[in-house]
Amino acid sequence: MLLFLLCYLAIYGAAHAYLVWRTVHGFQLDAPCPAILIGVAVFMILAPILVRILERFAMDGPARLVAYLCYLWMGFFFLLLSASLALDLVRGLLALTGWLVQRNLVLPETWLLTLSIGIALAASLYGYFEASHLKVERLTLHTPKLPKSAGRVRIALVSDVHLGVMIGKQKLERVLKTVAAERVDLLLSAGDLVDGERDGLKERDQELNAVNPRLGKFAVLGNHEVIAGLAHSVAFTQESGFRLLRGEAVAVGAHLTVAGVDDPMLQGAEGGAAERVLLATLPLERFTILLKHRPAVEPESRGLFDLQLSGHVHKGQIFPFNLLTHLVYPVKMGLSDAGSGSHLYVSRGTGTWGPPIRVLAPPEVTIIDLLPAGT
Repeated sequence: MLLFLLCYLAIYGAAHAYLVWRTVHGFQLDAPCPAILIGVAVFMILAPILVRILERFAMDGPARLVAYLCYLWMGFFFLLLSASLALDLVRGLLALTGWLVQRNLVLPETWLLTLSIGIALAASLYGYFEASHLKVERLTLHTPKLPKSAGRVRIALVSDVHLGVMIGKQKLERVLKTVAAERVDLLLSAGDLVDGERDGLKERDQELNAVNPRLGKFAVLGNHEVIAGLAHSVAFTQESGFRLLRGEAVAVGAHLTVAGVDDPMLQGAEGGAAERVLLATLPLERFTILLKHRPAVEPESRGLFDLQLSGHVHKGQIFPFNLLTHLVYPVKMGLSDAGSGSHLYVSRGTGTWGPPIRVLAPPEVTIIDLLPAGT
């Protein structure tokens, strides 16, 4: 955790220093403007830490206020940084072209800064709108492991809900109404259900507990359950009516098995081996769903499960950060072939982490219909 905090302060702090310098230099700002900008930057860098402290002392109102300020800023800041770097590249290419053709093609710094701010503001407004509009993604799979007499099995997948100071009653209600309207048989959570202190989640467990599909509810732990506090995250998930799968598998109905493993933050170096050992004990004649927070398929696990359901990456949440997440997890969003008869489905996530903004990565609830082969 300390290493994560130091990396956050170094990277986020350096990015703020770059944009403060660009703004002061580009607009030629005099005192006291530089000092004000530095003060705002320092506050915004430290504000997410302040949110956690306020949550810890059950100061939900102030925590929510500070969170909205700093996370809206974070979303705008990421977009501003991206626009600034992109326009810097354009300016460099124009300067190089001008040098080659011996013409002055250098754009004024104030134009570039103003355009960057305009792009970031427009994208932030759009992203706030996109994040509030939940989409239903539908997936139909035919399998010989379901007899024709079994009919359809409908599954709802949620992932990365991030219940806490930013995702509360209204957004959870929207998710649960969507699930209820689909009349699902099974509800699965692929991790990061929780993102806040338990005191800030009052009544959310009761709302989740009211949803009772006929085949049950199962969940696994993600990395944010660890960050938020493992003990209270486990307790909240279980009190919400989910069967928490931690390196175990459960027979669901007559033809399905649901297996689940902890996030690598909990598994340690032997996590992959534990997964393979677990899957190797399961009957191959049943349709096996593997719940796993991060979208990484173990090579030795291929062929031992039918469908892995994962999240974690949010499709970057804010474009162009999907380019960075794809470098770490080079998988496609949605359904893909994992090899040896196994498939992987990666959700874009149901909520948001940090900024209540999504750009070209709308939130989703996934509805999966399992049908007998030939139907």
